[in-house]
Amino acid sequence: MSETSDKKQSGEPECMLRFENVRKAFGPAQVLDGLSFDIRQGEIFVILGPSGTGKSVTLKHMVRLLTPDEGNIYVRGDCVNAAAGHDLERIRERFGYLFQGGALLAWMSVGENIALPLRERTKMTEAEIKARVAEVLEMVEMGGDGDKRPSEISGGMRKRAGLARAIVTSPEIVLYDEPTSGLDPVTSRTIDALIARLRDELNITSVVVTHDLHSALTIASRIAMLQGGKIIEISTPEAFIRSEHPEVKRFLESQFITTNGVWEDADK
Repeated sequence: MSETSDKKQSGEPECMLRFENVRKAFGPAQVLDGLSFDIRQGEIFVILGPSGTGKSVTLKHMVRLLTPDEGNIYVRGDCVNAAAGHDLERIRERFGYLFQGGALLAWMSVGENIALPLRERTKMTEAEIKARVAEVLEMVEMGGDGDKRPSEISGGMRKRAGLARAIVTSPEIVLYDEPTSGLDPVTSRTIDALIARLRDELNITSVVVTHDLHSALTIASRIAMLQGGKIIEISTPEAFIRSEHPEVKRFLESQFITTNGVWEDADK
């Protein structure tokens, strides 16, 4: 019996993504240095760390926008970095991607932006596409905004529209690159709630790269912190805030979070 079959029978979530000793350098700079971790089906896996530690580089490797110098990346058992042609296309179809700025095309309406992956990657009729776009707009609470241009909506709404486009093809995994970047706290928490709701309602596996520690502690199943191209801590939010690792403690304290998981006033 296979490992996957064993896990299904035991009720343990399937491994959706696996990094095995992944290394990546750009010139003399070693960005990823032996990165290894698993991401399970249905979890929200948050990658934290200071700027320049390889968070976005890690995300890009998952869909082979970058290829590792060493090591392997697996998506449900398929080796991403060895795939090519139709095999790579099939792997990429398992993913949705929310870019940092939303990446909506300015000359298209919100609805047309969301419909684009369906027109490019499916044989759905126009009626089916229209119905699916309306469905995902409702999911992200933008039911009446499909005819608007990206310039006519707020930054938070552009993020939500980008999220609708990321899920319109019903992906198994959604990658989020700084989903709350540039947003006010209230709007940021709205995005957090949407990510959590997609996990709860659709069982989507989410990988979130963020600097927003509040967001990470709120939505994560597990948090991985990168430092120097390595994971220095990987744990639940409850364990993360009690970590004894000095770099993790420094990161927490920089955002006024104590080991008890409460926010402190910066002036105290």
